[in-house]
Amino acid sequence: MLGWNFKKKGLNSKKSSLFDELLNIFKQLLLFTSGDVPEAISWLTELDKEHNLTNDTYGIADFIQELIEKGYITKPSERSPKAKPTAKMEISLRKSALDDIFNDLKKSKSGDHITRFTGQGREFTSDIRPFQFGDNLDNLAISESLKNAQINHGIDDFMLTEKDLQTKETYFKSLSSTVLMIDISHSMILYGEDRITPAKKVAMALSELITTRYKKDTLDIIVFGNDAWQIEIKDLPYLKVGPYHTNTVAGLELAMDILRKRKNPNKQILMITDGKPTCIKKGKKYYKNAFGLDRKILNRTLALALKCKKLSIPITTFMIANDPYLVRFVDQFTKANKGKAFYSSLDGLGEFIFMDYKKGKRRKDY
Repeated sequence: MLGWNFKKKGLNSKKSSLFDELLNIFKQLLLFTSGDVPEAISWLTELDKEHNLTNDTYGIADFIQELIEKGYITKPSERSPKAKPTAKMEISLRKSALDDIFNDLKKSKSGDHITRFTGQGREFTSDIRPFQFGDNLDNLAISESLKNAQINHGIDDFMLTEKDLQTKETYFKSLSSTVLMIDISHSMILYGEDRITPAKKVAMALSELITTRYKKDTLDIIVFGNDAWQIEIKDLPYLKVGPYHTNTVAGLELAMDILRKRKNPNKQILMITDGKPTCIKKGKKYYKNAFGLDRKILNRTLALALKCKKLSIPITTFMIANDPYLVRFVDQFTKANKGKAFYSSLDGLGEFIFMDYKKGKRRKDY
């Protein structure tokens, strides 16, 4: 329990049941324990002893039974003695992350990023133009079209022709392919500061945002330590930091391979990290140096940043550390790529990524 402070907030309120309140706390504990249900239950029991979360008629055992009955966790059995989160719980975790981080979102039609360009879309501009073959009939400016018909043909011989038709101009909507890179090197939990939990919570929120609001976009998630590998959205709650160095080169190479297969022209990399690159792979061996900025590792990393720039793949780095020499590295990296960098606290990480995701795709598809 050392390292986290939990407060009793709004339990037994009229607007939510005791189960719902306990579920909210339990989901937070699941993130801290990387999906370990027994450990999360153990923590919840300790919190109950300290803060009296339950009452005489509803205890932790009742809550666990209701979790099983409602399909949030599996029922222990001889074949699988350890309870695990279900797909329903994984979805609920992503929705909760989205609510916590992006709570100012409003519902809108899915799959669109509004740009400053005109083209096919649903949001109308203030402009009216003549109808052209292929335009969406739903966008017809009825009043202006009827006015043209009256002017061109008169009231006595009224008719509506194609030349009379006017249509409302709409904003062009773009598609975007995003690769989210998450640093899982040991430094993400170094010095007693948990940096991986906010990082994966942001990843869960972003994945829920894209899959529900921007359905035509693509999001791929990769993690990088000594090596880099792709993970599924459903794997995010179980993400753990390993005894790894930081092989940013491996992460960027994998991200570029993934984006190379995406057909739409709007591509970007979002990278969450707290440190400098300390590892590269030479053949089958690793070259590691955790002290300072190693020139061999740095040059390989900057070369990939420049390559991404040539491929029109901007990289946005979200740096959750502010050591001066790390800031200098990120500045070099950002200049090489012509990308962006945010130096964020753990609390502000979600807001930064959300704002960048919404603003970063205001480009026209060619």
